Amino acid sequence: MKVFWGLGKLLTLLFWLVALVNLLIPFVHPFHLLINFAGSVLAGLHLLELVFCNRSLKGRAHPWRDRLKIVFFGVFHLQTIPAPAASKASHA
Repeated sequence: MKVFWGLGKLLTLLFWLVALVNLLIPFVHPFHLLINFAGSVLAGLHLLELVFCNRSLKGRAHPWRDRLKIVFFGVFHLQTIPAPAASKASHA
């Protein structure tokens, strides 16, 4: 699974590079609008992921670095964060 998440991060980074180049030098007519739309939708989704997962990042060593990675990579970074150890509840 690590290969899948790494490949997803690489492809997401490649998309952000294409979106940045599109902002600096717009592509031909229909493509520049589609890339801008896809980039804004992806940025919105990543910000939503950040809002929903913000509480789980509080105990991490570098929460701001994790937040920045979530903004760039989204779910591909979230899946690489280990789950917190579950505390055992006593039923006595």
